[in-house]
Amino acid sequence: MKSYVIGYIVLGVVAVVAIAVAFQTGRRSGRRSLQQRLTALSNRLGVTAPDDAGMEPVLSHLEKVAGDAAEAVTEASADAIRLRRALDTLTQGVIVCDENGEVAFRNARAVALMSNRHGDALAAQAVTELLENAWQEGSAERTLDLYGPPRQTLAVRTRLIDDGRRPLGVIAIIEDVSERRRLEEIRRDFVANVSHELKTPIGALGLLAETLTVEPDPEVAQRLASRIHAEAFRVSRIIDDLLDLSRIESEEAPPREPIYINLVMAEAVERVRSAAEQRSITIELDEPDPPVHVVGDRRQLVSAIHSLLENAVTFSYEDAVVTVSATQADGEVRLSVADTGVGIPTRDLERIFERFYRVDHGRSRSTGGTGLGLSIVRHVASNHQGRVEVDSREGEGSTFTLVLPNPPEYAA
Repeated sequence: MKSYVIGYIVLGVVAVVAIAVAFQTGRRSGRRSLQQRLTALSNRLGVTAPDDAGMEPVLSHLEKVAGDAAEAVTEASADAIRLRRALDTLTQGVIVCDENGEVAFRNARAVALMSNRHGDALAAQAVTELLENAWQEGSAERTLDLYGPPRQTLAVRTRLIDDGRRPLGVIAIIEDVSERRRLEEIRRDFVANVSHELKTPIGALGLLAETLTVEPDPEVAQRLASRIHAEAFRVSRIIDDLLDLSRIESEEAPPREPIYINLVMAEAVERVRSAAEQRSITIELDEPDPPVHVVGDRRQLVSAIHSLLENAVTFSYEDAVVTVSATQADGEVRLSVADTGVGIPTRDLERIFERFYRVDHGRSRSTGGTGLGLSIVRHVASNHQGRVEVDSREGEGSTFTLVLPNPPEYAA
């Protein structure tokens, strides 16, 4: 629209010059012809041309037409800027091509997505192909997997734009669905893992119960009953951990109150002491002195430290020592659980916080682990605006540190 209005202004200026020349030369037929052209131009602009063939009315009329056209240009420019700014706020990338197939507009998100130095060539080629397909078929879609780093998944959709009579261009919408794809994969893995984790002990329960009903030997029956009890306890632990994880995930903003870290550490140690004594493992509690405060949810923090302690006890050798300590520095409180157990291979460090992920599947199941403890720790840290750090070497042991913010008013 802007270009059309500017064109009308140019025509108007040409008309003014021509009319001036015609009046000066005194050619009546030329004035009549120019008057007709001026009338036609006025009709195209939606205004009324003067009937008087005098020079002054014509100039006044053209001055008004030029003013109206300039105002229209200003309004069109404001509308275009407003539309561009609005499209720049979208989380999707938008690319618009004109009727000649040339790119007429690309919003900020499209520029960012297409300028990924690792995936821009592949993405640009795919978008170009889809735009061409839209010209021929009216629409086209494709999902692109860019392996990065970072890994990205882009959903690209193109549509033909027309006014009902002829095509005006095509539009491409590019959406980064990487997080959505990741969550879908996590959900699928979670359902599969839960099914597998529950199926194993439930299947064992059924088999043991069936054997027990026909077992005449009291000693064998006692052993079978003990196995049934152990498998039932394992199912109960998985369900309890799932409920804890669900509760912690739903409490993204848990109740906040000042809490003594010393009390959190002591409570978590007491909860795991029985399991540690069964394997002759000593738990050393190194409490901060003077006591340290943090702001958070006591239940969640105790669950996190208990999960770290339980893992340390589970993966330590008999007669080993597990140390629990806390320090305060630089506006943070660092709660550490250290062991000298089997450690974690480097290849597994990035995945240990996933639900049900196990470094050693056989050892985890034999010791009763559910594979949910570190997921609980990660969510507790996230809910408290903190983080979890891991320092581990295979065969030498591991140190997990829960880092929590420490407001100045609670600093020692």
